[in-house]
Amino acid sequence: MEAERPYAAIRLPEGSWWDWEVVAWDAGQFRLAAGYDLTYHHGLELVFSDPAFVSCPSTFHDPVFRMPTSEEWLRVARQLGERPPALAAFEADANGQEPVSCLIAAERFEILRGPF
Repeated sequence: MEAERPYAAIRLPEGSWWDWEVVAWDAGQFRLAAGYDLTYHHGLELVFSDPAFVSCPSTFHDPVFRMPTSEEWLRVARQLGERPPALAAFEADANGQEPVSCLIAAERFEILRGPF
């Protein structure tokens, strides 16, 4: 059995990260941009390298990042055949009646500060 690895919820730097949108998505990266108004620029990017699983809307607001549940780990591991090195979980406002649960699995991720 694979040893458990320590994981932590994503912690964003201080800032006004209300609006979020996908700005790039291909085999090499999944990139989310965040800011208080994405019309002209943004100040934060989450870059997921070699994404293996993505379940989130293309635009959303005010995400709350948290630790993935054991059920989410199991779901993604079943689909991928193994536990991913990085798994981000969050709830966000996608303009529906209730928040949407989101998951992103990748080889690694990094947080970049802008302006972009």
